[in-house]
Amino acid sequence: MATTRTAHTVWEGNLLDGNGVVTFDSSGIGQQPVSWPSRAEQANGKTSPEEMIAAAHSSCFSMALSHGLAGAGTPPTRLETKADVTFQPGEGITGIHLTVRGEVPGLDADGFAAAAEDAKKNCPVSQALAGTTITLTAELA
Repeated sequence: MATTRTAHTVWEGNLLDGNGVVTFDSSGIGQQPVSWPSRAEQANGKTSPEEMIAAAHSSCFSMALSHGLAGAGTPPTRLETKADVTFQPGEGITGIHLTVRGEVPGLDADGFAAAAEDAKKNCPVSQALAGTTITLTAELA
């Protein structure tokens, strides 16, 4: 069964001086303020589209990696994934770097790296972002 998740943003003012609020409708987890300075300069307590992409990518990748490892008979004890989404004003998103550190009993570093590469290639968010360069660092704890 397909699912649809929804969020909406209300933006007021122009790009440089305006601001907005993103509401996470499906989950009901609340609202987060956004602004151009929080996107192109310092966050200062506000989020950005890139931070939301980083959250989506790190969680999707972790799920895909966990599933792949379990399917191969080496379920992880713990995965910690960070996604760094780089935004360059005037160019857009110029790259994403995933860093994963895992505790996977019975798996060596090469096996973990191969599983992580597979998850990077096949997680739905990676596939949705296929037009962006995605790099990966994977290591066992």
